[in-house]
Amino acid sequence: MTARILGRWAHLLLRCPQASAASSRLQAATAQRAGTPWPLAWARPAAKPLCLGHGLPEEEQPSIKFKLSELDELVKKAGTPEAVLQLWAERGGSANQAGLCLIHISRLALKKDRAESANLLQDPRCVDMLETVNSQISVVWNGMLVSLLHSLSNLGLLPSTPVMQSLQTEALWRLRRLTYRQLAYLADWVSARHSQGQGNEMLSTTLLKQLELRWTELDNPRTLATLMARAGALSSSLMDRLEDKVLELAEKFSAEDIRKVALALSSQRRRSVPVLRALSYHLREKPSSELQAPLLLDMAFAYSKLNFHHTPMLERMSSELLPWLPELSPADVMRWSKALALLKWLHLPLFEGFAQHFMNGSESYSTLQLSNLILSFARLNFQPTNREKFYKKVHEALRGSWLGLEPFLLTDMVWSLCVLQQAVPDYIAAVTDTNFHTKLTGAASHVVSYKLKLLQIAASRQLEPLGAPGECPPAGTPSAVPVKAGTHTALQRGLHAAVQTLAENRTSALRTNVSTVYGWVIDAELVLDAENKPVDLENLVAPHLPGGGGADLLPQGAHRMAFLAWEFSHFCCKSKDLLGRFAMQKRHLQLAGFLVVEVPYFDWLELKFDWQKVSYLKDKMGHAVAEEMAK
Repeated sequence: MTARILGRWAHLLLRCPQASAASSRLQAATAQRAGTPWPLAWARPAAKPLCLGHGLPEEEQPSIKFKLSELDELVKKAGTPEAVLQLWAERGGSANQAGLCLIHISRLALKKDRAESANLLQDPRCVDMLETVNSQISVVWNGMLVSLLHSLSNLGLLPSTPVMQSLQTEALWRLRRLTYRQLAYLADWVSARHSQGQGNEMLSTTLLKQLELRWTELDNPRTLATLMARAGALSSSLMDRLEDKVLELAEKFSAEDIRKVALALSSQRRRSVPVLRALSYHLREKPSSELQAPLLLDMAFAYSKLNFHHTPMLERMSSELLPWLPELSPADVMRWSKALALLKWLHLPLFEGFAQHFMNGSESYSTLQLSNLILSFARLNFQPTNREKFYKKVHEALRGSWLGLEPFLLTDMVWSLCVLQQAVPDYIAAVTDTNFHTKLTGAASHVVSYKLKLLQIAASRQLEPLGAPGECPPAGTPSAVPVKAGTHTALQRGLHAAVQTLAENRTSALRTNVSTVYGWVIDAELVLDAENKPVDLENLVAPHLPGGGGADLLPQGAHRMAFLAWEFSHFCCKSKDLLGRFAMQKRHLQLAGFLVVEVPYFDWLELKFDWQKVSYLKDKMGHAVAEEMAK
């Protein structure tokens, strides 16, 4: 008892530097009197004295070095699974040595067929190793325990086998003793099993709870990236904490870590703007040697899937990719162009390079890859410099193979060629045939959008030099665009109010949200006579309407005006160039006899008062009339 009391006093005196000498004497006296190391057993490691300021004490962690046995060294040098099995048969060993042998066999078996890996598990020597691990599971090291779960699964051992059940149960009991890195590695295995329908619910629930409680221990970027990719999908609350950790550790991330985190976010559709901005900033600071083409491609895919625009990073990615263009495969070109088109990012040198890549190796492009390349060009309304040679190659590559495309993709391809004004009558005839429409089956909204594309394709045949003028849309297509019932944008509401003022508040002289037979919706429609006065529309002929309108012809010198509100989403990124869809809408309405009054968002936002908006529309209308009269 005396020794214990003196030991506690010694521990308390250690906290004060002035009493260090007395503390030493007390410990020495205690050791001599008791003759046993009790005071040292009760004394804790020296802590930082309170009088030296605040802060956590720096604990000295002893570095434990494990000496490899002769068997361990021989196993690591073995080059085949048979050599490892032979070493075990000759020497035997403990459960940890058996685990090391199994892990090494798993690595070597990755180079072999699945059938050969299954045969390894039937080998008596391998069975003996599994029995050794199972019988001595309590002495298997923590890291070895988690690695064995991965390795045995790679060898084809099912989670329901006795050995795997023992490993999972032991891992469950040891969760609190595992490091966070080991927990993340275990979560990787659990996630893989869940994706195959072989998950252990108790282990998964407890593991996720531990990961959420101890998330502040995470300090390794690679572990963080792996955990987001694997375990993040199992718990949204854990993913929230991991995103906070990304913001903390972003500057330590390598380019590969950034790629993994971006792909994890895109696969789970988590559009965390602060995280994406941090990743983009630090990726932009990386040297060019780290920005390889596959990494850039994955980043572009992640950005497009999350609809995230970061202009400096997109510029850097585009410029970094240019030297890699000759080495890219057609599949890579297709993915790159598709991702940039979804982002509405038109980098002219890069897209010229895509076109040249196709012209140099058109034979290696499949019909699917070429169709997606055309879709990307049409979305951005991009025309190659050498367009005649490019489209000649396109039609040659599509000859004889385009009819084999899936109906929706065929519709997209023909519609894109109409946007680019390169469709041929055979393409249009195939998709506007009545029998073709029955092939468009699926979700109602999906089918409706494609039938609108068929209307727009038919309008190209009717209005553009491609087909016979005055030809009616095919009977199988819908007669007009079904306008969605919903709220209008601020730009549309302001435009409707301003045009109402121009129409002198006469509802008979104005149409809004006009559904046309050409597959387009006009935001507002007016007819002005020769004196620029609004005319009643009820009795006037209207070939753009499903019913054809009234019977009266337009007055002499009258003009039919179509007002189109161009929103921010109608333009290419950081540009005032319209996307291909809206460029074709403008072209079709002009060919149908309308004077198009364009109202872009960037002009409208500068108009603060109603009289300014009305004056702006009058100026635009006068400009449109003057252009028409000058032709």
